[in-house]
Amino acid sequence: MAEKTRYSDEELAEFKALILEKIELASRDYQQMMDVLTNKDGNGVEDTMPTYKVLEEGSMTQTKEELTTMAARQQKFIQGLQAALVRIENKTYGICRVTGKLIPKERLRAVPHATLSIEAKLAQK
Repeated sequence: MAEKTRYSDEELAEFKALILEKIELASRDYQQMMDVLTNKDGNGVEDTMPTYKVLEEGSMTQTKEELTTMAARQQKFIQGLQAALVRIENKTYGICRVTGKLIPKERLRAVPHATLSIEAKLAQK
């Protein structure tokens, strides 16, 4: 029996459903991070005690920097998932871009935006 060169339409539909679910969750998380960064839910009442203000400013800056980094990573993750949807539509999803072989389903379920097999990923190092 010849080795499969691509996933069937049914398998691609299963991956598409998984990816759409992950995009929805990731988008919700991203929006929550952006809401915090832009102080969307802030009540507009600032703490006017100068002592507390000085102590909190450093912590708030660090928190905002960490949140900005997390939001950027989340946005990159969403873009990777959207690119995976394009590959599903092109019927090239799940094919390693280095070896040309199918990426195992287990890997795609864990990392649905993967474009490399474990073999190719390890060879990069």
